[in-house]
Amino acid sequence: MRASEATTYYFNKAADQLELPDWVRKLLVTNKREVTVQVAFERDNGRSETVLGYRVQHDNARGPMKGGLRYHPAVDLDEVRALAALMTWKTAVVELPYGGAKGGIGIDPKTLSKREMERMPRAFVDQLHEIVGPDSDIPAPDMGTNHEVMAWFRNQWEKYHGFNPAVITGKPVEEYGARGREEATGRGVGTVAVKMMKRLNIRPDQCRTAIQGFGNVGSHAGKYLHEAAFPIVAVSDLSGTYFNAKGLNIPELFSYVIKNKGTLEGYSGAEQLPAEDLLGLDVDLLIPAALGDVITKENADRIRAKSIIEAANGPIDPEADEILAARNITILPDILANAGGVTVSYFEWVQNRQHYRWSLDRVRQELDRTLSDAFEQVWQESSTRNVSLRTAAFMLAINRVQRASELAGWLI
Repeated sequence: MRASEATTYYFNKAADQLELPDWVRKLLVTNKREVTVQVAFERDNGRSETVLGYRVQHDNARGPMKGGLRYHPAVDLDEVRALAALMTWKTAVVELPYGGAKGGIGIDPKTLSKREMERMPRAFVDQLHEIVGPDSDIPAPDMGTNHEVMAWFRNQWEKYHGFNPAVITGKPVEEYGARGREEATGRGVGTVAVKMMKRLNIRPDQCRTAIQGFGNVGSHAGKYLHEAAFPIVAVSDLSGTYFNAKGLNIPELFSYVIKNKGTLEGYSGAEQLPAEDLLGLDVDLLIPAALGDVITKENADRIRAKSIIEAANGPIDPEADEILAARNITILPDILANAGGVTVSYFEWVQNRQHYRWSLDRVRQELDRTLSDAFEQVWQESSTRNVSLRTAAFMLAINRVQRASELAGWLI
């Protein structure tokens, strides 16, 4: 199933519960705008290379559109469509005044020098600067991009439109970025994990946890949960799974990855297993924090975890979701679980508009409050309606977008 089909599948499950007519469904799932552009840039050897870039703007009923910019060789229009729609539902479920958008460039960032990495967003902005901006569509970092790319994007956009750091979020702190933005998605995963385990009557110190993916999101989630007394028994990346039944030394792993250029390869402080073994470990909580579609109908029966929190975007495909639900495995969906990043992006945008900077403590407090409130609303909706947490999250989000559209007169 393609990424956009999976998103539509989850949308329709919730829409069925809400008894939405077909014409409303069509309006809410149809993208406002889809743009494919030619991104031509110069390689360091002087040769020109051309790749495709995409920006999909899904919905602006609740405010400016918001969504990341990713570099990955697998980026295509279908993936970007799905992620743009997910951003609409994600911002709605945590009640941020945004709609959804997403962008991407089909290239492997590992093949680019730093100078080439800088040329990419500048060439992209040259093609798209008229349709993005602080009141229309606000990009942010995603897979394969970082705060430096955001700074280059902002600098190029301002050459056309003048000073306005609110055009993009995820910037370096020195360039009007928000304190705590780098840790935000992982910290948010940790916040909702603590809330969910409390609801499931599992004590933190008895919640054996495995994290698939130990990049920015997985490592910060692990750090937060370790500090909350969760025993993290396994983490993984492309180099393998690192396992300790009594709990890994997460601060040591966190430092090791920073010093080892972002990889766990060579870490000797734990038993090493094949990377794919992590998904089948007998744990209380599994956190997929890497790529999408890692749990499918082919491997769903291998999952032994009692609960799953989707730190990645779309890590469970719909067929696997049905299999896991039939086994009473509690799943907290991505549109809530990984909303910490866009939440702190919103805080950054607010600070840029106010020309005022918040402290790290205030950012963390506001993030924890926002996600905790959203979790409780989703949990209550799930309990009241007797639906999964995923369907409950989509129902709340769809209701909010529909209501905003009605108030604006778009559904008359």
